[in-house]
Amino acid sequence: MRTFMFAAALAVAAGPVSAQTFPARPVTVIVPFSAGGPTDVVARHLALAMGANLGQTVVVDNRPSSGGIVGAEALLRAAPDGYTLMIHNIGMSTVKALSPEIKFDPVRDFGYVGEVVDVPMTLVGKKDLPARNFQELSAYLKSQGSRINLSNAGIGTASHLCGLMLMTRLKVALTTVPYKGAAPAMTDLQGGQVDLLCDQITTTQQPILANRVQAYGSTTAVRLPSLPELPTLSEQGLPGFEVTVWHGLYAPRATPPAVIGRLQQALQAAQSDPAFVDSMKKLGAMPVGAGRATPAALEQKLKSQVATWTPLIQQSQGLVQ
Repeated sequence: MRTFMFAAALAVAAGPVSAQTFPARPVTVIVPFSAGGPTDVVARHLALAMGANLGQTVVVDNRPSSGGIVGAEALLRAAPDGYTLMIHNIGMSTVKALSPEIKFDPVRDFGYVGEVVDVPMTLVGKKDLPARNFQELSAYLKSQGSRINLSNAGIGTASHLCGLMLMTRLKVALTTVPYKGAAPAMTDLQGGQVDLLCDQITTTQQPILANRVQAYGSTTAVRLPSLPELPTLSEQGLPGFEVTVWHGLYAPRATPPAVIGRLQQALQAAQSDPAFVDSMKKLGAMPVGAGRATPAALEQKLKSQVATWTPLIQQSQGLVQ
């Protein structure tokens, strides 16, 4: 009995010590999308900033798949010790509605660290598309219908949602072409293999500025500071067409609160780091600030976005091809 009591006391004492010394080795952040894509770009800048605060290297591990399912499943299998995290975007709120066969519940089965950044989106097309502005594009899409290929970064991703909303608002069914990430989708768009892509400005801004694609509008309430001459879709005939991509940092569900607290501290420190803020500004992304970089804020955000997108997805299944 005394041996058991000693062992139990030792186990209790070891918990706070391990949390206080966390991290003692490198931390891995899973990116459930391809390298070079928008979430990957954000993750790599975040890894540098968080690593500086944690005093350890933060390694990015790309696990690309449609909807980010493979990466999420990898996090589910990870030890709940804070050494494996995942950054996911708005697609975390839609994956269950779009892929009901998945074995996990995005809200219930993960731990939360905090929100990271918001990223606006733009609608772009291949260079030789005959429509020169959104009004011409709208008419062109309605006349061509399923002959137009609308690419996206994968089922359930932000670009898929943006395309779904576009088809719903225009009442036209295009042929959707899912990729395993935004980077290959953008590569094929610039090569003329697909016609349209709606994606995060982290992917589209440089091709727009380099005149390698046609830009038709942003999905924001006001024009983007980095692209002031590009009208919003709202001002071009689609009022209220707003899709902002939010990103969250997740951990395995049973990760100790003290470890989550240390990760939250590093996340908040990263968001006030001048180098991180400047890198996000150049990408068109906006750090959310300490008030939203908390477990409670991320959990509430995910729940509210699930409630927002699930009905739209269910009502629009006929447009998903």
